[in-house]
Amino acid sequence: MDHQHNHSTGSPRELPMARSMCWHCQSEVSGEYFCERCVKVQPVSKELDYFTCMGFPRRLTIDPRQLETKFYELSRAFHPDFFQNKSAEEQSISLGNSAMLNTAYRTLRDPIQRAEYLLDLEAGAVKNIRTSPPADLFEEILELQDTLDEYRAADRASDASATLCSKLQTERTMLERRQQDMETALQQLFAQWDALQDRGEATDQARAERDRILKHMRDILSNRTYVKNIVNDLVATIS
Repeated sequence: MDHQHNHSTGSPRELPMARSMCWHCQSEVSGEYFCERCVKVQPVSKELDYFTCMGFPRRLTIDPRQLETKFYELSRAFHPDFFQNKSAEEQSISLGNSAMLNTAYRTLRDPIQRAEYLLDLEAGAVKNIRTSPPADLFEEILELQDTLDEYRAADRASDASATLCSKLQTERTMLERRQQDMETALQQLFAQWDALQDRGEATDQARAERDRILKHMRDILSNRTYVKNIVNDLVATIS
């Protein structure tokens, strides 16, 4: 049995296609992965966001098992192995669809990447929001970098080196705790965002709440990046 006909027995495919007509027979395409007339695979729209690509609303709490199930379902439809004996055009389309699907899955399965991507969709790229951490965190990082420089320059066999190493271990514990607190705060914001999305309100109050949640998420994600980078530097230095 031709693999491409299997789609008719499953759930309806409603991904936006790149065009409204089949590239092969010019029949109307109504959101199906395959043309109903000639059964040729259709290119998924490059304008598609990753949430829609995977069949999920723009929520930040996603069941990883449901996401994985959807990924494998789409993978079976588009996998290039099934198109080895097809035309060059069909092979090219399957490769493009698979590449987009893989990127969407990698992005959405990680909660932090998922939040950063949502912010990119809703309020601009996270990396463009802030160029430096808040004053207290900035001072803490500067002090820690000075200690790291001292430790790198110290004789590893000296008492000073042992003292500095102990101090850095303590700093690492504190920073990792701060990172955990940030992630707890993010989880709370994720729940607030999802509740707002579920209500679907279009009032001024709802828009203000939306902007507040997005701004708070942006700030925490930005600060988390600074903490994560210094912790990685610290671990690499004292390990």
